[in-house]
Amino acid sequence: MKKIFLLILIIFYLCMPANNFVKAEALTTPDLQSESAILVDSETGAVLFEKNAEQKMFPASLTKIATAIYSIENGELEDTVTVSEAAANADGTSVFLEEEEQVPLKKLIQGMLINSGNDAAAAIAEHLDGNQFEEQINQYLTTKVHVKDTHFTNPHGLFDENHYTTAKDLAQITNYALKNEIFREIYGTKELKWIGKSWDTTLLTHHRMLKGEIPYEAVNGGKTGYVQESQFTLATTAIRDKMQLTVIVLKGANDKEVYEDTKRLLDYGFEQFKHSYISKSDIFQTEGRTYTTDERDVMITIPTSSYQKHLTSNGQLRLTSQNGDLIQSVSLVEKKENKKETADRIIDQANNETMGYYGKYAMVLLIIGVLFIGLQKLKKR
Repeated sequence: MKKIFLLILIIFYLCMPANNFVKAEALTTPDLQSESAILVDSETGAVLFEKNAEQKMFPASLTKIATAIYSIENGELEDTVTVSEAAANADGTSVFLEEEEQVPLKKLIQGMLINSGNDAAAAIAEHLDGNQFEEQINQYLTTKVHVKDTHFTNPHGLFDENHYTTAKDLAQITNYALKNEIFREIYGTKELKWIGKSWDTTLLTHHRMLKGEIPYEAVNGGKTGYVQESQFTLATTAIRDKMQLTVIVLKGANDKEVYEDTKRLLDYGFEQFKHSYISKSDIFQTEGRTYTTDERDVMITIPTSSYQKHLTSNGQLRLTSQNGDLIQSVSLVEKKENKKETADRIIDQANNETMGYYGKYAMVLLIIGVLFIGLQKLKKR
């Protein structure tokens, strides 16, 4: 009889859902060396990790991500730009533009993003807005990209105490820019033949992971930055299994540090998170109100372990990790329908879930009953 009872317990245990027995572990977050960083899903905007992400920092050449998307959206890529003396003599990294040299706008954007040319950035700014560039790009970033803690005084990121941003804002700018096909093409370019008035060469991206010097197969775009006051800064995107991640790392003490932190963040993101969907048929209720996704499926980014949903009184569905950190917030739409229809749909949904849940146990009990009867018959023989 003891053997029969033990067999029943084993069968019951094996048929039970694993998550009823195993407590999901809290996410083990990466330990970073850089002063500020953020890891974001490029498509959903979900924040998967952050460290001092809202602290104001100097971005150095990551500024050029903003200048690039601004010029793509506000200029004509086929326009011919005449390089001024001031632009040709811009300090720092250059593509060796000459005064009065005429260059297509798209080529200047390529020289700025791939080779980090400050002269190209200056020429772009002068062409688009003259001495009004500072005012125009800040207005663009505030009203179109919706950043809150960024103020740029120049197009290239050379130090100015009033030229600042945050890791969170830079991720927002980068993800906004990634929606543009032209930006994605240039941002992900590893090398480009360059024929200039005084410089014929092949431009190579400065980003060592994109270039392949530091192997990471998923990396598909990036931008480096450095001035003494900002120290090392790095923007990186990588895609794996249709999930693209954006990493911003600011104020690393050296080149090695920002790449190590970036790799840690990418590993963490790809290993600990996945995509899921909120179905257009899902119903959420709070304070007597019913909310849905407005007849569409909404992609979300969730931990592979566990997460929690919380609906606020104004229809914001907050997705949080087991640690309580906000991952993503989804705006739902209040659905106006009669009370009977709402109640019937909720009851149907609950019944489906209940039947699915208890149906498994009915099957378990049936198996146990059959085994028990069979064993009793064997004993009688």
